[in-house]
Amino acid sequence: MPELGKVGAWLLADVLKARDLAAMASRIEGYGYRTLWIPEAFGCNPLVNAAWILSHTRTLTVATGIANIYARDSLATLTAQYGLAEMSGGRFLLGLGVSHAPLVEGMRGQAYKRPLAAMRDYLERMRATEYAGPPPADKPKTVLGALGPKMLALSASHADGAHPYNVTPEHTAMAREILGPGKLLLPEQVLLRAGDPATARATGRAYVSGYLKFPNYCNNFLRLGFSEDDLANGGSDRLIDSIVCWGGEAQFRARIQEHLDAGADQVAIQILPGEGRMLSPQDEEIFEMLAPRTWS
Repeated sequence: MPELGKVGAWLLADVLKARDLAAMASRIEGYGYRTLWIPEAFGCNPLVNAAWILSHTRTLTVATGIANIYARDSLATLTAQYGLAEMSGGRFLLGLGVSHAPLVEGMRGQAYKRPLAAMRDYLERMRATEYAGPPPADKPKTVLGALGPKMLALSASHADGAHPYNVTPEHTAMAREILGPGKLLLPEQVLLRAGDPATARATGRAYVSGYLKFPNYCNNFLRLGFSEDDLANGGSDRLIDSIVCWGGEAQFRARIQEHLDAGADQVAIQILPGEGRMLSPQDEEIFEMLAPRTWS
């Protein structure tokens, strides 16, 4: 697999039209990023988006952050993973996650199983599958959207590492201790350009509050030392400030460095738009500001 770089770009790709996504990916590649993370939610299938991005870039590794194991069976995932890796010269990194019960049962009409057991079974089925297509030069890597200690341990025993989401540098330190050396640790970090605390926290709270509906994230916040009061009413200022790094370049670099110092191999930066869901040109400037070439 190509070098991923100390910082990666995390992009809400499934809300972009194809031509806009290709153009954005090309610009991100031009800034010097080696990795572009894309999610799976309610928009375009991330494996479709990955193929599109890979076909419009030359050096960018596309990583799913994360592909939902309930969206496709283990055979479909493995054949897509190997196919994308072979077609792109190894520029595909599969990130898998267990999603959330309301989305799986409500949106997909499937039974939500115990997360750890479901992920272990899925990975073991992938491992037992013999791929019959043209093989990639190297075995493709898989990371898990892991938060808790048990899923992080599974990331070490059954995968190549972890891609934690909505986490703090303290979580990164804990994750590195559990993963041990030699496993990829690739946390995501939200950045928001804002100078006024009230405005920044209002924007950040609108973002974080959506995740407080899901037990996975709430349980992880509690493990990190936040209280039930911190999770109430859309999140306390303390919680918002810990998850959404707001300010300017100095604050962004300091937070990213905290993750790196805590053991992250890469920090995937997600730019929170100042308004709406789409990045403005001013928002996108943050990607250029923090480009990999600016890190020693």
